[in-house]
Amino acid sequence: MTITPSKLTGAAGVAAIAAGLLYAAIQFVHPAEEVANVTGSTWAIVHYLTVAMGVLGLAGITGMYLKQVKETGLLGLSGFLLLGLFYLTVIANSFVEAFVLPPLAEQAPHIATDILGIFGGTAPDGSLGPLEGISTFAFAIYFLGGLAFGLAIFRARILARWAGILLAVGSVSTALLPLFPHAVGRFAALPVGIAVAWLGYSLWVSSRQTAVSQAAGTGVPRGGRAVAQ
Repeated sequence: MTITPSKLTGAAGVAAIAAGLLYAAIQFVHPAEEVANVTGSTWAIVHYLTVAMGVLGLAGITGMYLKQVKETGLLGLSGFLLLGLFYLTVIANSFVEAFVLPPLAEQAPHIATDILGIFGGTAPDGSLGPLEGISTFAFAIYFLGGLAFGLAIFRARILARWAGILLAVGSVSTALLPLFPHAVGRFAALPVGIAVAWLGYSLWVSSRQTAVSQAAGTGVPRGGRAVAQ
């Protein structure tokens, strides 16, 4: 198989589609952050999938950014770096929840409870030190990264513009999470998941257009602009 830029772009689009759909679907099946759930099979499966979502999401937004580097400018770079850092944080946190918390829940349930409280809406008590700031850090990079990247996509007119707006609005909507119970606030992730999948589809279509144009010898359309309108 010959590896070409359009094939890599298409693969990144498929990765983003999968990441967005996983991000949305996980919200419906995620167990409550309670020690009793940590050793169950549902907990393990959900967090394995969340690690996969993080990896796929990172690949997806990388493809999106590289498709429109010049058009998105500094705003796009800032959004890409922040969202990339968010996905790395998700991967690291979900790895701990999948592989570290289950044995910890059996041997030191009080520590497992404190760790679960970081993202579970429980106020920190200082026992975990700097780790308790991860939730605030993740919120900040998610909020700012989604807003910046979404607006940059809208301005660039390369990928689906309204998907960029949905990404920006969905990210900003997390500011309202303190007004809702954690179990309800979880579903604020749905707009972002849909936006990422939508952008992934737009990226995939754009890569197909590029491949067809190259095969026909007509040149490369500028970023699949027809997709973005």
